[in-house]
Amino acid sequence: MPKLPIAEWTDAAVNWLNDSLSGFFGVISTIIESVVGFFSGLFMLPHPFLFIIIFGVLAYMLGKWKLTAFTVIGFLLIYNLGYWTQSMDTLGLVVTSGIVSVVIGVPLGILSAYSRSVERVVTPILDLMQTMPAFVYLLPAVTFFSLGVVPGVIASVIFSIPPTIRMTHLGIRQVSTELVEAADAFGSTSAQKLFKVQLPLAMPTLMSGVNQTIMLSLSMVVIASMIGAQGIGAEVYRAVGQLQIGKGFEAGLVVVVLAIVLDRFSQNLVGKPGKKKHSRFTSKQRIWMISAAAAIVLIAGFSQYFVGNNAADGAERSAVGEEVNYQIVGIDPGAGIMTSTKQALEDYDLTDWTLVEGSSSAMTAMLEKSLKNEDPIIITGWTPHWMFNKYDLKFLEDPLKSYGDAEEIRTIVRKGLKEDHPAAYEFLDRFNWTAEEMAEMMIAIQDGADPQQAAKEWAEAHKDKVAEWTKGLRSSNGETLKLSYVAWDSEIASTNLVEYVLENELGYNVTSLQVEMGPMWTGVAAGDVDATLAAWMPVTSAAYYDRYIDKVEDVGVNMEGAKTGLTVPAYMDIDSIEDLK
Repeated sequence: MPKLPIAEWTDAAVNWLNDSLSGFFGVISTIIESVVGFFSGLFMLPHPFLFIIIFGVLAYMLGKWKLTAFTVIGFLLIYNLGYWTQSMDTLGLVVTSGIVSVVIGVPLGILSAYSRSVERVVTPILDLMQTMPAFVYLLPAVTFFSLGVVPGVIASVIFSIPPTIRMTHLGIRQVSTELVEAADAFGSTSAQKLFKVQLPLAMPTLMSGVNQTIMLSLSMVVIASMIGAQGIGAEVYRAVGQLQIGKGFEAGLVVVVLAIVLDRFSQNLVGKPGKKKHSRFTSKQRIWMISAAAAIVLIAGFSQYFVGNNAADGAERSAVGEEVNYQIVGIDPGAGIMTSTKQALEDYDLTDWTLVEGSSSAMTAMLEKSLKNEDPIIITGWTPHWMFNKYDLKFLEDPLKSYGDAEEIRTIVRKGLKEDHPAAYEFLDRFNWTAEEMAEMMIAIQDGADPQQAAKEWAEAHKDKVAEWTKGLRSSNGETLKLSYVAWDSEIASTNLVEYVLENELGYNVTSLQVEMGPMWTGVAAGDVDATLAAWMPVTSAAYYDRYIDKVEDVGVNMEGAKTGLTVPAYMDIDSIEDLK
């Protein structure tokens, strides 16, 4: 049975939308970026202690002393841990996502409640949105809206809006038919019936949906950091990548505090169904308080557009920097190449430049988009990688050696592997190939081939090479081996090829685990994983190598001539990192 070309259809649809609606996406991007910037700047304007006092007063107005105490202590903890700026960025992203979700979700929920036809169309779409893995939303968001906070908001809205739509629909449907008929009997218009009868009665249910939307939006902050949305999610992602358990727990604790505060605030905006709300303030006092709070918010929010840092006024600007908005598109926050890039920014005194952290997939998506339009872009690149075979790219010269010289990829195995599996150990010791040989397999994978199928085809096309690696080695009787690797194209190629040879030539039963860099090294050091072929030395994996070398065994180089550095398309008139000044 022929395979349905769903992937090709999806790619074609995304390309058509990107070509046809780029102007529309640009308008949306500008609006969302302005709103997120407004809220983030608003939250950052007051001193943290003043902000904590304001939130404490709001907590007292909405809840009781318990909520007030938790809010004050929680935000003091955030300030003490040093995550204040990141938390305010995250809060701005969540608030923006919540507003967009309410503005879109509530009207859709009302339409679904009023029209069976709308409900039949909307319901399966919501099912798809709620069950599709959140990671799937990242690449289309990057393609349409570039890297940064905007695609993070878009992905968060898609992931978190269904509860608002569903609960609005449910709340209106649950309003007593007798009350609706009474409103009709008294001559109410449709608008009066909706706004004076149905929505007030449905409000507790509706707010439950908004509460769930806010929680889901907050749960997306770590995933959104993979496409450049900064904030506390980036700190969690970085800690995971670098295996910093303590910092990961700290950043996770900040997310917990924000989640509980937002959850309790949204729950207390509207009381539970059937329970009469008792306010400790009179209506007049509440009006004065709300008016004062609104005035402070508006004054503080708009003042950020008139108060700025003019320290850079008059300074010489970089022509290349203006073209790319002083941004270098990077990959995972914990990757070694990102550490080298930060060092390069310091070495070359590139104080105006920003390194956008995200993921390798997001970076290559941005690269493809820029190359298609022949736009300027600067990325953190490395070879071997399929993008250097597919596109005309060049490394920027690095006279200060921030990225070091050419690297080599080494094979690391657990202690005792030689005694337990001598044939596998000897094969891993012999395994070595060139960047050109790897490129054949990487291009096949990039063109749509399954990695295991690509490995089989490569092995069959290079039987002499495989025979050289396995000559004289004793075949296993189904003994198990476990490999680990990071999701880089070079490591996907090498790991799948090694797995194929071990299974089909040496009789092993192999399991390959795709993990982050930190867990990959930890697994080998702890003996839970037998080997990895992804140690880039002497720069990229240096921190892990120095940390774990006494607990693992380095069996040698599996590829020479690897390279990392800043990369640009060949059509850009720039040759050195020094040209970025």
